[in-house]
Amino acid sequence: MEMATYTAFKRLFKYITGANENGANIEITSPVIIKSKTNKGWFDSCTYTMSFLLPSEHQLNPPRPSDIQVSITEMPGMNVYVKSYGGWMMSYRARDKLMDSLESVGAMYKKDFSYAVGYGSPMKMFNRHNEVWFVAEGTPVCPATAA
Repeated sequence: MEMATYTAFKRLFKYITGANENGANIEITSPVIIKSKTNKGWFDSCTYTMSFLLPSEHQLNPPRPSDIQVSITEMPGMNVYVKSYGGWMMSYRARDKLMDSLESVGAMYKKDFSYAVGYGSPMKMFNRHNEVWFVAEGTPVCPATAA
């Protein structure tokens, strides 16, 4: 996982620093979003998809990436259940805690994948802000006791 996210970050960073059809430098935004399969066994392979959000001036007509392994995708609007946490972005503990909370209140959500979301620079060592997201299915459940 660490190697996959490092490789993906390098590819996306090259894209925003000029490896695109216009040679455009694009301002980095936050959050960085990593979609990953949720229920995987120890020996299952997993696909991680890292995304950078494009600034508004590039959203309608983004420059085409030079690297064929980088693509432009549109993320649909969605309702998500969120748990915030500190530390490093790829924490399975936060994901598991959110899953437990959702299960305890009978929330309906997409269980086959989750998003790890980071709002700070990967160079920042302290006071980091991250989130884990699960996509809600139907009307979100938000009781006061949900964590």
